[in-house]
Amino acid sequence: MTPPPLKAQRLTRVIPNAITVTALCTGLSAIRFALIERWELAVSLILLAAILDALDGRIARFLRADSPFGAELDSLSDFISFGVAPAVVLYLYTLHLWKGTGWALTLFFSTCMALRLARFNTNMDVPKPEWASSFSIGVPAPAGAFLALSPLIFSFALETNFQEMPLFFAISLLLSGLLMISRIPTYVLKNVRVPHHFVRPLLMMVAIFMAALFSAPWWTLSLGAILYLFSIPLSLLSYKRKKRTGEDA
Repeated sequence: MTPPPLKAQRLTRVIPNAITVTALCTGLSAIRFALIERWELAVSLILLAAILDALDGRIARFLRADSPFGAELDSLSDFISFGVAPAVVLYLYTLHLWKGTGWALTLFFSTCMALRLARFNTNMDVPKPEWASSFSIGVPAPAGAFLALSPLIFSFALETNFQEMPLFFAISLLLSGLLMISRIPTYVLKNVRVPHHFVRPLLMMVAIFMAALFSAPWWTLSLGAILYLFSIPLSLLSYKRKKRTGEDA
C-alpha cells in the first residue's frame, strides 16, 4: 500500500525552518572563510547565526508553526553553527600549531556542545517551577560559542595577531566547553522579568549598546564577553535564592 500523500504546508509554517536552515548555512560558511584566512568575516558569520537562532523559535511560536521537526532541525543547526564552526575556526587560526593536541581540544569542545544540546532536548518536557524558567542549566550553545571565540574577538579589537599564542584559545575552548556541560545555572535573558520602572533605562542602555556596537564592534563584543562571565556567579546566587524561596513557599 502506498503511504498517504503529505499535506501541503502554508508558507508561514515554512518560514521558521527556513530561518534555521539559513543559520545552519551561515555558521557552516564561517569555516569556508576561515580556510581563506578571513577571520573577521568568519567570526561575524557565527555571530549572525546566533542572531538567527534567537529569532527562529520566537517566530515559530508567533506564527504557531513550532513542531518536533523544527526543534530537531534547530538542534542540528546549533551543533554545526556553535559546536563545529567555532572550534574549526580556532583550530585553523592557531591550534593547528599544537597538532594532535590542538585537534583534541577541537573535538573536546564539539563533544561538549553535543552533550549540552542532548541534555537540553531531553529536559524540554520535564516540569519545572515558574521561577526556574529564567535560568538555563549550563551555558547555552550560542553563548558557549561566543565565549570560545572571545580571545579572537579581543585580538580584532587590539588589531593584534594572536596566532602564535594558542594557549589563550586552548583555555577558552576548555572553559567554554566545561561551562556548557556544567550544572551551573545561567540567566536566560528572554525570560528575565524587568520591573516596570527599569524599562525606560533598559531601552536607553540598549540604544547605547547599539551605538557602541556600530562604532567599535569588536571592543563592544569583548566587553560583552567579560560582562557575561561576571553574570555567571550572579546567576548562581540568584538561582539559589529563588530556589530557597520556592522551597519555603
